[in-house]
Amino acid sequence: MTFNLRLIPLLPFLGAAILMLFGRKWKRDTVLLVAAGAIAGSCLVAVDAFFTALPAAASKGGLHDVVGTWMAAGSLKIDLALRLDALSGLLCLIITFIGFLIHIYSSGYMEHDPDYPRFFAYLNLFCGAMLVLVLGDSLPVMFIGWEGVGLCSYLLIGFWYSSSANADAGKKAFITNRIGDLGFLIGMFLLYQFTGSLNIPEITAAASGGGALMQTLFPGTIFAAPVAFWAALFLFIGATGKSAQIPLYVWLPDAMAGPTPVSALIHAATMVTAGVYMVARMHALYLLTPGAMAIVACVGALTALFAAIIGFAQNDFKKVLAYSTISQLGFMFAGVGTANFGAGVFHLFTHAFFKAGLFLCAGSVMHAMGGSGDITIMGGLRKKLPFTHGVFLVCWLAICGVPFFSGFFSKDSIISGAFGTEIFGEGLLWVGKAVGVVLMLAALGTAFYMSRLYFLVFTGSETRASDEIKHHIHESPGAMVGPLVVLAVGAALGGFIGLPGGLLDHPEWNLLADRLAPVLGPEMEVSRSIELGFMVASVVLALGGIGLAYLFYGGGYREPSRKFAAAAPRFVRLVQDKFRIDELYGLLIIRPIKRLAKGVFFVVDRILIDKILVEGSGAIVGVLARMARAVQGGDVQRYMAVFAIGAAGIVYLATRPSVPDVLKVTVSGLSVDVDARRGSKPASRVQDYSFDFDDDGKPEVTGAAPAAHHAYPRAGTYTVRVQVKDPNWGTSTSLKQKVEVR
Repeated sequence: MTFNLRLIPLLPFLGAAILMLFGRKWKRDTVLLVAAGAIAGSCLVAVDAFFTALPAAASKGGLHDVVGTWMAAGSLKIDLALRLDALSGLLCLIITFIGFLIHIYSSGYMEHDPDYPRFFAYLNLFCGAMLVLVLGDSLPVMFIGWEGVGLCSYLLIGFWYSSSANADAGKKAFITNRIGDLGFLIGMFLLYQFTGSLNIPEITAAASGGGALMQTLFPGTIFAAPVAFWAALFLFIGATGKSAQIPLYVWLPDAMAGPTPVSALIHAATMVTAGVYMVARMHALYLLTPGAMAIVACVGALTALFAAIIGFAQNDFKKVLAYSTISQLGFMFAGVGTANFGAGVFHLFTHAFFKAGLFLCAGSVMHAMGGSGDITIMGGLRKKLPFTHGVFLVCWLAICGVPFFSGFFSKDSIISGAFGTEIFGEGLLWVGKAVGVVLMLAALGTAFYMSRLYFLVFTGSETRASDEIKHHIHESPGAMVGPLVVLAVGAALGGFIGLPGGLLDHPEWNLLADRLAPVLGPEMEVSRSIELGFMVASVVLALGGIGLAYLFYGGGYREPSRKFAAAAPRFVRLVQDKFRIDELYGLLIIRPIKRLAKGVFFVVDRILIDKILVEGSGAIVGVLARMARAVQGGDVQRYMAVFAIGAAGIVYLATRPSVPDVLKVTVSGLSVDVDARRGSKPASRVQDYSFDFDDDGKPEVTGAAPAAHHAYPRAGTYTVRVQVKDPNWGTSTSLKQKVEVR
């Protein structure tokens, strides 16, 4: 069924274009009206498509909109086409709705920024690119949005580019994502090579039938694996860059250099969820290869735990939330990696609300603290920022997994699904259990470091900041508080759209799974005992993490936290330094590349280009100029000498015998006929020819005839040399050619 889907990304793109062209001339209210109006219009179209038009078209693959043919070459034909089904429609709603709230919030947060129009133009551009990514009906169209959000992340992270640290953070995000994108391209090329298509529905159909995708690549080697495995693995490498998983997660903490609304947009509604969406969209491919699924699940679980540990000791408000995002993305990948695709997408949905709320609360707190994000000087803000505190409280409970907030349901569905999955078969049966155990540890860690953040920022009797900052503390304006309240409602109640249907004997109560079933398959069946057991375990983990954090940080830094820091200072410092992974990458990758670049620069630029090509050509011109100067001194004798040399050269060229570029050779058995005439006409003057048919220095035929015949005694390859001489001037030339006789 067709629908005008192009309007969904087009409206934000138009908003961005208008603001870039005219925004600097307009008042700030007009800029906000255009930017927020564009994303609001996109949201209304998405709502209409998802709730009105999609139900009738869900069984037929969803809504489809072909804008036109993008490229056609031979058998390759790619349409600029968009498709909205339950999965892409859900992402569109998240992007546009939360994006709209972030636009409204930004009007207060960026109120005094001189680049107000540019900021909103970038926000619109970011949302438009993400909408293209999720709506793309083919991998190349998806890749347009994939690269678009990468560009926008660079623009927004480095928005305050006058600071070199901010500019470097933007470059780090851009370059790291390019590494992952190379993997995405290789995976895309593999799929085209073996399926003949880049359209996602056609690839899904090919994956459902196996066929060419199950051919073994690199047979007989340790790399022997089906095409599906390698394609899925390379696509996942792209996802590790875009969605900040090990080993390409290092850009995301530095992305905090951008304005706080940017962090909320990147972490909650756009970009970092792109990798999870891509794996879910290509689920048919991943189901073909349990090995690739195991890699996705294990990387996700390890990232969830590793990032949670780093979050224990971070003292920058937004850095804590950044590592929280990396960890929660690990949960999502563990969900889709255990074939629990619905649970992974469910956590993506709930995370969008509570993480956007957390980041915007961070912005509200920093706004009150004069721009500082140092949680060590905060405390006691519960009473001074009541609305911000209330929203943060809800979002904190949601991310910790406290019943019955949204994160409780989505995390539980991932963990229980990991223990209950059967996708890995007997050979990899341990993977699901191991992933489940790691995720439980990560959930405990999440509850601890997020509670540490809450207690250090909002509890206590007094703020630990300077008197100047204390005097500045105030609640944020209504434009910032309003979106926070809406996000708090979603963080509190959003989990009820994914109630575990098997546990309640009413699968239809799981509204999200029921809607996603035509795209991702039915909800994973987990036994009631496993489901109940892990619900209880989730509650214990959440309350245990909160209780432990209260013991260490309730009301501020308490004695147990000081004792632990004193007992293990090196470990604490290592965690604060993020295990020095950035330094390790610098030592193993960046420094060698810089040395190589300097070497190439010295050899190619300094020597080859500067010394040889530039200075060398100048030196040659200088030598020729000096030679010309030597004979241009007014001395007639020198002029005559040069004239004589030139005349001799002309005579030599004029009297040189004329020969063809290639000899005309005709082979007949062991006999050959060689014609040395230039063209079809005889030479204009008499010339002497000598034909040496075996190039031994003794010509077999001589005379004035330009052609000769010779018979070889045996078959083989011979070299024929012909010398042509002008008998009057004594000039000569020769040419040779190989001849094969049989």
